[in-house]
Amino acid sequence: MRRNAVTTLVLINVILFIVQISFRGFTESFMLVSADIWTRPWIIITSMFLHGGLAHLFFNMYALYLFGTLVERSIGTKKFLAVYFLAGILAALLPQYSAALGASGAIMGILGIVIMLFPDLRILFFFAIPMSMRTAGIIFAAIEVFGLLVPVNTGIAHYAHLVGLAVGLAFGYYLIKKKGGVRRMVSRVPSQSDFDRHYGR
Repeated sequence: MRRNAVTTLVLINVILFIVQISFRGFTESFMLVSADIWTRPWIIITSMFLHGGLAHLFFNMYALYLFGTLVERSIGTKKFLAVYFLAGILAALLPQYSAALGASGAIMGILGIVIMLFPDLRILFFFAIPMSMRTAGIIFAAIEVFGLLVPVNTGIAHYAHLVGLAVGLAFGYYLIKKKGGVRRMVSRVPSQSDFDRHYGR
């Protein structure tokens, strides 16, 4: 069976997390440090594959698998990877954090595409509350904006999340407006029942 990009990304993240907890200093060497971006530009990419703990890794990889598989299947691997890395890179470049790590900015980009292309798709928000992707997107954005306006030292990069989400929404809008883009995607878009069955709901 052909391995898709989402599966490969998940495997890389899991393997590197094992390396993180096995080798002291690995995380510090490859995480994003704003002051070092111009001298060590590769940390913009490497920081996207590092995580701050098991829970951080689990929720990011769950979201990547859940929404990334849907997006890759619908728009193709090249476009999926393009928006994934574009969202992740811009999320890393724009916020002025002293240090950061995680794939959240990139994953929020994928989430933005899902909101635009499948607004009526119903999910279980926080594993419990059924709602459409449109509604979930509004709530996600509101949470991130609230986090910016009422700063609490939670370690959550709200600005990076909003940047990633904006990239995904813009890319999704582009796909919708592109001539013939929606028609080409229709045959690859799963129904609600297909989505529920595939993801065990």
